[in-house]
Amino acid sequence: MERMEALTNYYTAHNEDTRFASKHGMVEFLTTVHYIEKYLTSDMRILEIGAGTGRYSHYFAQKGYAVDAVELMECNIEKFMTNTKDGETISVRQGDAVDLRDIASDTYDITLLLGPMYHLYTDEDKHAAMSEAIRVTKKGGIVFAAYCGSDMTVYQFCFVRGGINNEQYKALIDPDTFVLDSTPKEIFSLYRKEDIDNLMSAFNTKRLHYIGTDMLTHFIVNTIDEMDDDTFSKYMKYHLYICERADMVGMTNHILDIFRKE
Repeated sequence: MERMEALTNYYTAHNEDTRFASKHGMVEFLTTVHYIEKYLTSDMRILEIGAGTGRYSHYFAQKGYAVDAVELMECNIEKFMTNTKDGETISVRQGDAVDLRDIASDTYDITLLLGPMYHLYTDEDKHAAMSEAIRVTKKGGIVFAAYCGSDMTVYQFCFVRGGINNEQYKALIDPDTFVLDSTPKEIFSLYRKEDIDNLMSAFNTKRLHYIGTDMLTHFIVNTIDEMDDDTFSKYMKYHLYICERADMVGMTNHILDIFRKE
């Protein structure tokens, strides 16, 4: 199955608009926004690559920032446009993260790469997408790159759901290291920190933060969704306190790597 076919099948059936609707879903969103806002000033231009239905793009456009978005899937672009409100300085166009040749180099202060690395399956495509995100960012600008964590998938998919004993996935699970491989059929490409470090070693950047954006949230989904607002606020305070701790950050479904273009 080719990448475009797999993604079309997934996103036409999956309601991306609802991903951050629940309290447990909001943890990733609120954490990412918290860190983006550390680096925003009023005159900055934002590019979101792989914007989906525009949850982040619209959030910042509604706060007065000029936002341009690129999205691969037509079904997501339709929802993105529907979600646009009066007064937003925002644009969206179709494009692939691995080739942004129609965007000039050194254009944006903030570049969000919050989805494409989930769905790239070769080293060449991963390098191309990262290279393009860095190229279109101004020198001194900040890139926010999100990844799906491998080891939480080992816990959840391999053991909680029993995938470790499924012959269909045997070739994708290293029996000694438990490194997981992915193809377009599995939709999500998975990373450990060493994979991200290896990818980034090719670029002239300075890491600012390496974050687990949801940590163990997905193991206590019901508990979080049943929290009252005050308890959830305390949970978020605790989460933001631990989400960069080296002894804990690997236990996360989603990773956020934040770095400056040198």
